[in-house]
Parts: sequence; structure tokens; C-alpha cells
Amino acid sequence: MPTERPFLTDPSPAGERPAGAVPDALYDLAVNRAWLVVRGVGHADALSAWHARTRFARRVPLEQVRRSLATHPGSGEWHWAGGPQGTWVPGRASFP
Repeated sequence: MPTERPFLTDPSPAGERPAGAVPDALYDLAVNRAWLVVRGVGHADALSAWHARTRFARRVPLEQVRRSLATHPGSGEWHWAGGPQGTWVPGRASFP
């Protein structure tokens, strides 16, 4: 089995400062999935546990995800688009 992982970067244990740049699509996916976790469980405490056990989410700093979630417009169907500099867009995301 090869020891090199050319397409993956190892996250830090705290999920902060990934070794490589986070693609916009991955950031969008992390924020959108995090919103589903918070909405489904009903409190933001579940976010840390979800982030720690979700492999793709650990590549996105948890504090950035939290900052994006804090700007959620509220009621209605919204999804995050545009990477770290993105915004909430009305409607459902095209990719779950």
C-alpha cells in the first residue's frame, strides 16, 4: 500500500489550519452539511462532534464553518455557495 496520499491533506487534531487550500466546493459542502446537523439536532454543541468524526469536514477549519453558520438568514430553504467568501443563497444546494 502506498504511503503517499497525493490528493489528501492531513488535518490537525483540532480541525484547524489544514495543510492545503480548501476547494470552494468542499467548503460549501461542509457548511451545508453542518447546517443540517445544527438544524437536525437543534443545538450547535453537536457541531464539534460532527466535525471531529467527518473526514471531509476536518479539512475545513471549524471556526470558519461556525462563522458562516452564524450568518444564516433564518427561516426558509437556504444553502451556502461560493467557498469561504461565499454567502447564503435561497433554495437547495444542487449537491447534497
